[in-house]
Amino acid sequence: MRLLALVALCATPLVAWADTDFDRQVRDAAEVLMRDNAIPGLAIAITDHGRQHFYEFGVADKASGQPVTRDTLFELGSISKTFTATLAGYAQAKGTLSLTASAGEYLPELAGTPFGKLSLINLATHTSGGMPLQFPDAVTNDAQLLAWLKAWTPQQPPGTWRTYANPSIGMLGVIAAKQLQTPFVTAMQEQLLPELGLTHTYLAVPKDQQALYAWGYDKGGTPVRVNPGVLANEAYGLKSSSSDLLRFVEINLGRVKLAAPYEQAVQATHRGYFQRGAMTQDLIWEQYAYPLALQTLLDGNDNLTALQGAPVKALNPPLAPQQRAWVNKTGATNGFGAYIAFVPEQQRGVVILANRNYPNSERVKLAWNLLERLDK
Repeated sequence: MRLLALVALCATPLVAWADTDFDRQVRDAAEVLMRDNAIPGLAIAITDHGRQHFYEFGVADKASGQPVTRDTLFELGSISKTFTATLAGYAQAKGTLSLTASAGEYLPELAGTPFGKLSLINLATHTSGGMPLQFPDAVTNDAQLLAWLKAWTPQQPPGTWRTYANPSIGMLGVIAAKQLQTPFVTAMQEQLLPELGLTHTYLAVPKDQQALYAWGYDKGGTPVRVNPGVLANEAYGLKSSSSDLLRFVEINLGRVKLAAPYEQAVQATHRGYFQRGAMTQDLIWEQYAYPLALQTLLDGNDNLTALQGAPVKALNPPLAPQQRAWVNKTGATNGFGAYIAFVPEQQRGVVILANRNYPNSERVKLAWNLLERLDK
């Protein structure tokens, strides 16, 4: 059965988007992706030297049949981490913290513990030395969180081993907000997001925006949304639209002028600190020297590789922001799957949002094919 495809195209003023063959290729690729992965709704957004192109397919809610639009809110999962890293970069630009400082300098109750000795860079690069992906189920409040952090010990020397983890980036968000003297939710929703011009991105979706909040669907097709958890806001709590995320991509491409501290914050997240194979670990962002083979991206974004952990090599000095790089981040919750990627030298980027969690490899292949086809 052919999937319903609702397509909206948008271009910047005075720039027409007339490549109907490319539009057809996007629609065909989207239809195959949705069919093969049982995805109810999909939003794709592409920027090419400032020209913005939006494509929407399927439904945000299977029960009501509400179609996906460029304003539909999808859960971003771990793409939220890039915003947390940006907030920390902003706090550094304001002079309230240093990313090279230890966690214990800002959390005296953890000074002298293994966690307290970690640098904020360790927290933002998954190089704590072996922190788990999630907090144990028994950690449900601040007291239990503090006790767990006091008892935690690394499995490998920090700065030598990368293991993807939510607790570390979550604690970076806690520290950044503390140094900005405001709760994390306030710092994100009332400071960072407005300054970035992101008007449809939320931690807590307001009542007047709830109609835009898509339902995600789990493996059994049951409608689900993200469950609250300890440091969920800091690690995987954002919801956003393809229009807002494409602006975020253009910010990272340097196409949007920001106030100085926010510009410095974005640039700080593009510095490379550790090398794992072909992948350079920035502050949450992951980058690869460009051009590169598709298989290199597939290997680097493989979930099993990330969750198993691997040794890394520290880059001293850190790698300055690169133009010839493919920069990307995946994100997922139980009912949503997301991917964003951009290439500064080519001034191109892509956003892919779906209300189903499906393999990273499928997201990477779609993004790769779309950006590659812009040259054909």
